[in-house]
Amino acid sequence: MNIPEVILCKFGEVVLKGANRQNFESSLVKELRRRASPHGIFKIYYKQSTLYIEPQNSECDMDGMYDTARCVFGIVGVNRAAVCEKNMESIKAMAREYLPEKLAGKRTFKVDAKRSDKRFPLTSPEISAEIGGVILSTVRGIKVDVHSPDVTVTVEVRDDHAYIRAGQEPGAGGLPLRSAGRGLLLLSGGIDSPVAGCMMAKRGMDIEALHFESFPYTSERAREKVMTLAEEMCRFVSRMHVHVISLTHVQEEIRDRCEEDYFTILLRIFMMKLAERTAREYNCHALITGESLGQVASQTLAAIEVTDSVVNMPVFRPCIGLDKNEIVIEARRYGTFDTSILPFEDCCTVFTPRHPKTKPRIEDVMRELDKLDVEALLDEAYATMTTETKLVFPEYK
Repeated sequence: MNIPEVILCKFGEVVLKGANRQNFESSLVKELRRRASPHGIFKIYYKQSTLYIEPQNSECDMDGMYDTARCVFGIVGVNRAAVCEKNMESIKAMAREYLPEKLAGKRTFKVDAKRSDKRFPLTSPEISAEIGGVILSTVRGIKVDVHSPDVTVTVEVRDDHAYIRAGQEPGAGGLPLRSAGRGLLLLSGGIDSPVAGCMMAKRGMDIEALHFESFPYTSERAREKVMTLAEEMCRFVSRMHVHVISLTHVQEEIRDRCEEDYFTILLRIFMMKLAERTAREYNCHALITGESLGQVASQTLAAIEVTDSVVNMPVFRPCIGLDKNEIVIEARRYGTFDTSILPFEDCCTVFTPRHPKTKPRIEDVMRELDKLDVEALLDEAYATMTTETKLVFPEYK
């Protein structure tokens, strides 16, 4: 029997958005429609706090669409469900056909019925009891456990049809992409910055990226690594423009003219100034970094105070209170960890001081900065910018 299935997506905090809720729901539908094209023709719409993804022919790749839906921010739960007529005979027949495979190997279950259509003749507890009886008679060795079941079977009786599903997988959560403005991510080749970008995308931000290189001190392989990270992030952020600026001459000037202990903080100042200039040109209203408080010399409170003082826009640091293990967990979840640990250098490892300042004073840093022609170096570096566009898949618009 070819069982008709749909993918049901559950909203998270979108349902709390009041008068703006429809805008968020529309953004989710648009995002899923963009991402659906490689998987076939789907009808995608929302109704009664649920987003429906319905295949329109047998050629649709339900597995691929399901995996894609799980990576869309704004969705907290994703499940495949069988569809049937909303009468008890059809629901029971579908339960007998659909659920044994879904419950194979499970020891315990419970049934949770939801009757949105109050004209349906049975109450929710009565539907649960009926379907529970069907499961006990068709799935060998399984038992009822209403407190801590291995799996919850859900029967939803809605306006047009009834839906049966077993369990629910978590979605990406957060808010729909591009519902909270645009931010510029300072994307290095490390573990932290890709996580920071994904975390802010989870809060609805559209992400642009800026990478700094120092060729020939950094290699082409290091640049390729960053582009691979951007592609991996696109599984969640959909598309990303990656701007690349060379800091080679800036770093050589710092090395030749400034005290060694200040190399790191001075380089960070140039990065922040160039990032702000890039952000304003590309309509970004915040900078995003992967800094975690105290992790390295440039991420002490005193160093952060100095670098924040040279820009005039918000700087978001979503990893600031996470330790390395927590960031690694997030990197694995977003699929960037294995690429991040590839042993290719980035510009921050070039001319690293033996004893970097961990408690720099702004007046001392500015004294060192006065040794450089800052504006000329900024203009020269900014003129080296190149841009690459990364997409979740080539057809994405």
